[in-house]
Amino acid sequence: MSRYWSAVVHGLTPYVPGEQPKLPNLVKLNTNENPYGPSPRVMDVLLAEAGDALRLYPDPNADSLKEAVATLYGVTPRQVFVGNGSDEVLAHVFLGLLKHERPVLYPDITYSFYPVYCGLYGVEFETVPLTDAFEIRVDDYLKPNGGIIFPNPNAPTGRALPRVEIERLLVGNPDSVVVIDEAYVDFGAETTIPLMAKHDNLLVVQTF
Repeated sequence: MSRYWSAVVHGLTPYVPGEQPKLPNLVKLNTNENPYGPSPRVMDVLLAEAGDALRLYPDPNADSLKEAVATLYGVTPRQVFVGNGSDEVLAHVFLGLLKHERPVLYPDITYSFYPVYCGLYGVEFETVPLTDAFEIRVDDYLKPNGGIIFPNPNAPTGRALPRVEIERLLVGNPDSVVVIDEAYVDFGAETTIPLMAKHDNLLVVQTF
């Protein structure tokens, strides 16, 4: 099929995932794997649902899931968008919220899917150098831009910005969407979800 690819695809640098060892009984924290497996209570619910209802088309709005997520995080269901993994959500974000005349800003060392999405959707971007300590410096992002995105904690450096610094970033960019990719937030960062109540330019992405 490669001869049918568009010029956009021919010019892309593909995403290369991190090392995935093929060792038995290995738990890969870099892919958010759970070392414990599902709870027996979860298995009971899954088995109970895996009946005749599977022949039906699922709710396209995922209302039950949105309500559960909203309850868990103290937001409203209207503030929740769900997708098939956070990478699909990020794809919609780059095309729908970050494609502007000014470049989107993200760190020069970060999740390597960001430049792939920029290339795929024709999003202008500018990489912002990390400090010598591999940290994100908020002051470097206080300039005209078409949006800002980075993981918190950043991947693969593992360095996290405190919530107060992210709020300073939001205040300093009132006309830009600031996307905080919290795929690894449970490994050592404060979630920025509480800031959504005060800042309508904040979008938080997590994965389950």
